[in-house]
Amino acid sequence: MLLRKYGLAVDNVLDATLVDAEGRLLDKEAMGRDVFWAIRRGGGESFGIVLSWKVKLVPVPPKVTVFSVSKSVDEGAIDILTKWQEVAPSLPEDLLIRVQVGVQKQVAEFQSLYLGTCDALLPLMGSRFPELGLNQTHCKEMTWIQSVPYIYLGSAASVEDILNRTYSLDYSNKGTSDYVRRAIPRDVWVNIFGWLAKPDARIMVMDPYGGKISSSPESARPFPHRGGVLYNIQYLNFWPAATNGASHTKWLKDFYAFMGPYVSKNPREAYVNYRDFDLGENVVVGNITCSYNAAKVWGEKYCKGNFKRLAIAKGKVDPLVAGQ
Repeated sequence: MLLRKYGLAVDNVLDATLVDAEGRLLDKEAMGRDVFWAIRRGGGESFGIVLSWKVKLVPVPPKVTVFSVSKSVDEGAIDILTKWQEVAPSLPEDLLIRVQVGVQKQVAEFQSLYLGTCDALLPLMGSRFPELGLNQTHCKEMTWIQSVPYIYLGSAASVEDILNRTYSLDYSNKGTSDYVRRAIPRDVWVNIFGWLAKPDARIMVMDPYGGKISSSPESARPFPHRGGVLYNIQYLNFWPAATNGASHTKWLKDFYAFMGPYVSKNPREAYVNYRDFDLGENVVVGNITCSYNAAKVWGEKYCKGNFKRLAIAKGKVDPLVAGQ
């Protein structure tokens, strides 16, 4: 929720300690510029084992403001969401408003973190996004660390719940992603809500860009989705682990296909932390994992033009790759 103010975590990494394939302990200088650049891709990589990160800490105010406002289709959700996709990326960096659609059928939930007080937020929202109808009753002030479980785990969650790393195995899930660079027309949103109303549908989550995350050049980090991105979409579906989920994964694939004309193209960009094997995966033939030309089919979706530099960096630390 701080990406518009401070960028990504990888944008704030100062140094790292890496164990490479030969067992050497390497810091930023020892691993070299290209490898240090590469390990900040995200997604869980194979350049070595990172033992530690040195990161730049960023300031947050003593109190932040959060809100969650739900709007049904009957309450104008489609018009508000159509407006949101143009407003949210251009708001001040201290304010991020994300949207979840599908948690409740035919409802859009607008979730926000503002690095300031409710008294300062209300006039800002009144001037920039009055369509949402935010008022004092929607706002909750708390510390930043309290906002983390509130937003991601629910309003009843506590800071202690962040430490709970036990997850239920009762459900399986699948996700994929998109990037939007041109606002989606209103009539398409009508169809999107229709897709999300189907029996085996689940949710889509949209995080706005703009601000700090969009100010870096695409090549500054392996993560290339910067200037020109309005927002990221995550599509998710869940089903009981005891079933095969065929109808749920079919809905996800069909919905993803439907969205094709309205999202980024050449390549159709994807977020590496929402890895989707349907976009492509390594194929092992003998002791050769995958050719560069085969891998770039999916690699460029995650990394665009940065994928070639990542492959070169991989060859510097992986003897198997270097020997091919």
